Amino acid sequence: MPYVPKDLPPSINFETIAILKKLGDARDALAELRGVCVSIPNQDILISTLSLQEAKESSAIENIITTHDALYRSDNIAKEFANSASKEVYSYVDALRCGFSMVKKTHLLTNNHILEIQKTLEQNGAGFRKIPGTALKNDQTGEIVYEPPQDGQQVLSLMADLERFINDESVCDWHPLIKMCIIHHQFESIHPFYDGNGRTGRIINILYLVKQDLLNSPVLYLSRYINRSKNEYYRLLQAVRDDGAWQDWVLYILTGIEKTAKQTTQLIEDIRDLMLSYKHKIRAEQPKMYSQDLINVLFSHPYSKIEFLIRDLEISRLTATRYLDTLVTMGLLSKHKIGRSNYYINAQLFDLLKNGPET
Repeated sequence: MPYVPKDLPPSINFETIAILKKLGDARDALAELRGVCVSIPNQDILISTLSLQEAKESSAIENIITTHDALYRSDNIAKEFANSASKEVYSYVDALRCGFSMVKKTHLLTNNHILEIQKTLEQNGAGFRKIPGTALKNDQTGEIVYEPPQDGQQVLSLMADLERFINDESVCDWHPLIKMCIIHHQFESIHPFYDGNGRTGRIINILYLVKQDLLNSPVLYLSRYINRSKNEYYRLLQAVRDDGAWQDWVLYILTGIEKTAKQTTQLIEDIRDLMLSYKHKIRAEQPKMYSQDLINVLFSHPYSKIEFLIRDLEISRLTATRYLDTLVTMGLLSKHKIGRSNYYINAQLFDLLKNGPET
């Protein structure tokens, strides 16, 4: 029989000493992350850089693998991608931005929003499943270990229940971080789409934290944690279905929130410090060239192109080329010809993003 997510029984205790301690740690780490985000003058820099890292890691969980080099050589605005995997990753970024815009505007996270997120991610409008979902089998024995809800009407009913759980604060008084753990498990268990359930579910995680005002930008690096503990993630998902092991699942997710919030805080502080060093050097040595918009371009695109400066600074090709070549002479960028294009690489930013926050 397929697993059918139900209302959680009131007997489940989410106020054990272990959970309350981990909840406090995760809440504090998120509050610190939320505070450090505002130290970056242009929030779009964080969304451009960190959401791309989140997208890369989330896609890697689904075996969509691309390199940082291919990713940064791609241009999502011009729709020029180094490879098909980079295109998939940028679709994730588009879906995250789409969802973030809707949540900030409405302060809700509805099924219509979730449908739009998945549509943007998968580039199709198939909507919620109307046919049975794929069963999960044991790799060794071939035995079915999990079967999502099979009936299309049941999927709609369960998603309506989940929508209410997400948006109606009167349903229960659990802390939002506890609710996020539950929401993620229930969404992945319902498995409402034909494709893209894992990545859509991970976007929902971030957007729910934004909706609850625990984050002001969708920058939590949670997919990296899941990707590095993938076997444990799937084991605990199934343990809830088999044994009702909710406490172990909640502790796992709260630990991930705490760790990645701290790591992302450090990464943002490193980016901020690097931006300040670039700002001071350019202002001291090339004051006529300096502008905050120039700094924003250099830190929104680890691989800059002449076209980016023309577009974002509204300057001529000659001026844009002169700016970038001057920054190369100053040691702030390095120039590389890849194919027919010249790329000006912010190597220090690239290294920060490639290596990720310290673990």
